[in-house]
Amino acid sequence: MNHNLTSLHPYPFAKMATLLADSTPAHSYDEIKLGIGEPKHAPPAFVLDVLRENLDKISHYPTTNGLFELRQTIAHWLEKRFFLNHLNPNTQVLPVMGTREAIFSIVQAVINHETETVSQTATLNQSPTPTPIVVMPNPFYQIYEGAAILAQATPYFIPCTSDNSFKGDFRSVPKDVWTRTQLLFVCSPNNPTGSVMTMDDWEQVLRLSDQYGFIIASDECYSELYFDKAPIGLLQACAALGRHDFKNCLVFHSLSKRSNLPGLRSGFVAGDATILQAYLQYRTYQGCAMPIPHQLASIAAWEDEKHVAHNRALYQEKFALWMSELGELLELRMPEAGFYFWIKAPEQFGGDDELFVKALYEDANIHALAGRYLSREVNGENPGQGYVRIALVASVEESREAIRRIRQLLGA
Repeated sequence: MNHNLTSLHPYPFAKMATLLADSTPAHSYDEIKLGIGEPKHAPPAFVLDVLRENLDKISHYPTTNGLFELRQTIAHWLEKRFFLNHLNPNTQVLPVMGTREAIFSIVQAVINHETETVSQTATLNQSPTPTPIVVMPNPFYQIYEGAAILAQATPYFIPCTSDNSFKGDFRSVPKDVWTRTQLLFVCSPNNPTGSVMTMDDWEQVLRLSDQYGFIIASDECYSELYFDKAPIGLLQACAALGRHDFKNCLVFHSLSKRSNLPGLRSGFVAGDATILQAYLQYRTYQGCAMPIPHQLASIAAWEDEKHVAHNRALYQEKFALWMSELGELLELRMPEAGFYFWIKAPEQFGGDDELFVKALYEDANIHALAGRYLSREVNGENPGQGYVRIALVASVEESREAIRRIRQLLGA
């Protein structure tokens, strides 16, 4: 077995299961799941129709790079959404089986463990170069860390706190870390904090990438769940700066959140054609090709924006409801985008995220996620400790019921 497997942390939901192992939920209430970021809004019916109409094509092997029609549809969507002049569907777009597997596998494909000769003599003395680093936000989507560990790279965590608008301070990263960095993960809109990168933020990381030569992997899976203004994406920032080759830049998008299709396992990676050419070769061996019925259904989803606007309106309604009904009882902060509240645990629970999620479960049968499970301790501090992530994925009706129970729990 790969010895690095022993270095993996239990997944956050496994930690939650351990925390609640001896707890009994409030059986007088029906369960309300707000812990896992799994969309519960109805998937678009026309996409399901396309899926059903093409089930006979399951008898064909799909190609690794997918149908041209799908790549072309994705390229057109990116051009329109992010104001790009042109994206080559043959070289700059690659469909993937959901961004989770792509985010994991890109790390395996790009991390480079070269050796350098330390002697100019005829000896075979060689010494390994310093361990590569993968930089990521903290708290973070756990795949970033796990992928880095299994690629035998060292994760470096940038704390995302209220002091830096929950985005992280790239200037705080030491030069000796950047010199060893091969990949930087950016999550915008951020899971779980809801922060969004500005143009100034993108310019900063692009300058750092130019200076130190690392790849930027931008996880933009929540980009369509916004409130006022559509978030700026990495490729959009590149285009605005005249960087039309998207050198060292990759973006990851998915239909899971945008279109309420998490089980379709459909997403894409787009950007630097040179990286994608080698990554396609890697994926050919990895064997993750999207079934043709899924690809045709994906085309229908990417071509339609009406269902996305409706989806967005439902989240806007729920956030407004929570802010109105609980804003004075909990320290609620409106995210800039996404569907998560990143909530400080109430003082009546000692500001303890574990105690608060246990109370939600035991007294209200509401599932939430302790923030400390989404982050790592850095310099003696865990930036997720004391916070709770609540995913507003349930229906509006369930949200009203969850609010009622939480008000009762808080004694209101």
